Amino acid sequence: MKKVLLAALFAGLSFTGYAQQGLIMPSGQPASQGGFKGPVPGVVSVAQAKTLRDDAWVVLEGNIIRQVGHELYEFKDASGVINVDIDDKRWMGQSLSPADKVRLEGEVDKDWNSVEIDVKNLRVIK
Repeated sequence: MKKVLLAALFAGLSFTGYAQQGLIMPSGQPASQGGFKGPVPGVVSVAQAKTLRDDAWVVLEGNIIRQVGHELYEFKDASGVINVDIDDKRWMGQSLSPADKVRLEGEVDKDWNSVEIDVKNLRVIK
């Protein structure tokens, strides 16, 4: 019984030290400082985004042409127009005009009679 208790105590202390240090990748860098380094979803058009299932991840490129409500904007590309929901925190201090081309990443949000994009990342394309 003492051996089991001692083994459990040792395992707990080892885990605590490991958790404080963090997971180290083979490159020697902590895992918390990286992300996925591989292919990303390709850009889709507004017309394509409207046909996708609810919660599908999309990447759009085009222009935000006007604000239609609080955190609700009209986005346009060559294939059409769609409403995009952009939380204030997603702007990260960026100011845009309708002439600025942007890349939006987010999820399709389908309701009974509407489709919009819930934006998770917004970036100005230079």
